[in-house]
Amino acid sequence: MTVEIDDLDSVLLEYAQDKLAIVDEGGTYVYVNAASDPILGYEPDQLVGERSQEYVHPDDRRAVADRFEQVRSSAESSVTVRYRHATADGEWVWLESRVTNLPDDTLDGYVVSSRDISDQVTAERERRDAESRLRTIAGTVGDVLWMFNGDWSELLFVNPAYEDVFGQSVADLEANPQNFLEAVHPDDAACVRKAMDRASSGESVDIEYRVNPNAEYNRWVWVRAEPIVEDGEVVRIVGFSRDITGRRRRERQLAVMDNLLRHNLRNDMAVVLGNAECIAQEADDPSRERAEIIRQQGRELLESADKQREIIDLLTDHGVPASIDLVAVVANAVDAIGEKYPNVTIETTLPASATASTLHEIELAVTELLENAVRHEPDGLPDVSVTVRSGAETVDIVIQDNCPPIPEVEFRVLTGDWKMDDIYHTSGLGLWLIYWTVDLSDGQISFERSENGNTITVSLPRGQS
Repeated sequence: MTVEIDDLDSVLLEYAQDKLAIVDEGGTYVYVNAASDPILGYEPDQLVGERSQEYVHPDDRRAVADRFEQVRSSAESSVTVRYRHATADGEWVWLESRVTNLPDDTLDGYVVSSRDISDQVTAERERRDAESRLRTIAGTVGDVLWMFNGDWSELLFVNPAYEDVFGQSVADLEANPQNFLEAVHPDDAACVRKAMDRASSGESVDIEYRVNPNAEYNRWVWVRAEPIVEDGEVVRIVGFSRDITGRRRRERQLAVMDNLLRHNLRNDMAVVLGNAECIAQEADDPSRERAEIIRQQGRELLESADKQREIIDLLTDHGVPASIDLVAVVANAVDAIGEKYPNVTIETTLPASATASTLHEIELAVTELLENAVRHEPDGLPDVSVTVRSGAETVDIVIQDNCPPIPEVEFRVLTGDWKMDDIYHTSGLGLWLIYWTVDLSDGQISFERSENGNTITVSLPRGQS
């Protein structure tokens, strides 16, 4: 069988990038254009006269035959089919072919226009595999993983954990994404709506609230939401909701125990210090000296209780880092030390401003560091300096003193190298306050000590000015 194609059409066909072929009723190639070489590695003459089905992957031959039969036996003039075609080097290429039965008798056969979709098929397979892995992981974790469109009007994904945590079916949420607000405690709903609006406007959200009417809203969740922005527009919002009911319960228990301990401690210490005062006034010299020791230790114990309260607040309030000017922080801390120790002068080297991302408790931490330096100078004449400097990614507070080298147990607490279950009962509460404040601010503390003194550097992430 021969196919008549005029010269102009022949030129156009040869320059086409898609593989163009004509097959007869038996599926034999009667014409193939030059694109068969770069796509399949075959010269056109190598394919003409060959049965096309012999080059189709065995697993795909039935699908291809069925599509050809659909064109032959129905009113449809063309169909599309995907399949693997053999290459000259023994490999397989994915083709997407459009088989057309022309309405007239211009060509005695079927036109097959094919393009290489191997990259597309590979990408689709990888996407399916990734989605399968994601769904497998999402189905086994306790956190609720979710994705909405930019205005929360369409649910794009949620894992089965939603039903247990929120007490609402996934089907209800899919039917109306706004239904999840019905699972939020009425007193928290307004705050949640504002958080949703913030996420839709492009802001990251971190929030805690009560959910699950079936559990009388006694389930607490911690929610992180992150907007996905494309071309300046929020197109999706992704995030997770974690059940923190147990943590909230422990925090309440901790707060109750803390209040009881501090109340009892202060009451009992008031009795101890009152009696020590009487002894100091009425007893002989040796007894007065012992009474003064009792009074001093009592005052230090009360100071430890105050620091313990600050640590409890730090660990239970769950504040998030904010952009804070460390120049103002250091200036306030230096003023506080000056009021408490009027004979002490602290040298400062401060820029006009230096904004870091940190917790507000950083001022307590800096004050504690300065007070440690002042109190540990044995001669009572401390030489203390504070420098604030900005780097490319961090803002540093550098504190230098002329005190004896800090004991290893203390600087290991500051740098986070001391295990919390190790026994340590010196003046450690203040050091733990410093460490946890910096750690929760995603910062670091480095330490250098020598015979001439100590250098402590607090490095915090740069904030937005």
